[in-house]
Amino acid sequence: MPKVGMHPVRRQQLIDATIDVVAEVGLKSTTISAIAKKAGLSSGIISHYFGGKQALIEATVRYLLSRLKLESSPADPVLRLMKIVDLNFADIQQSLPSTKTWLSFWGESMHDEGLSRLQEVNKRRLLTNLRYSFRQLLPKQQAHEAAQMTAALIDGFWLRCALSRQQERGFDDAKAYCKAFVTKLLTEQGIETRQ
Repeated sequence: MPKVGMHPVRRQQLIDATIDVVAEVGLKSTTISAIAKKAGLSSGIISHYFGGKQALIEATVRYLLSRLKLESSPADPVLRLMKIVDLNFADIQQSLPSTKTWLSFWGESMHDEGLSRLQEVNKRRLLTNLRYSFRQLLPKQQAHEAAQMTAALIDGFWLRCALSRQQERGFDDAKAYCKAFVTKLLTEQGIETRQ
């Protein structure tokens, strides 16, 4: 009989192991037995906690997505915009296992309905958060365009850094470039940006 309170611990062990295994061998080659072995648990435990590999994969994507949520949102829209950039280049988003796992998920999302749906949620959340913040500073159409451009910069720079051998320095530079873009865009509209 499992110990009381072990459910969240075991689930997180399996999610962490999934991230590591996907990073090592890719999503297509990831197996239940490899995840269980990496977690130091039996294969049956995955069925017990997740029902199967697909549900575990989707739970892993949701975990990575949860790391992109604004837990506490600054009231100031400029600070909120900067925090959104920070979140997308946070340490968890830069770690080699996470970057490899994200890349595997993105590639597979073109062929897997469940992962495609999660990718769409991720895309919409980023745009919504950016648009909400820009809307407090700019007219509606400009806010929409600024959100689209900023999201594209974040995703593009993140992808470029994830594929680079100089990841750590690249992520720091990418974050600075995205913040500079937001600052320049707002300054051109006469909006003061104090960071």
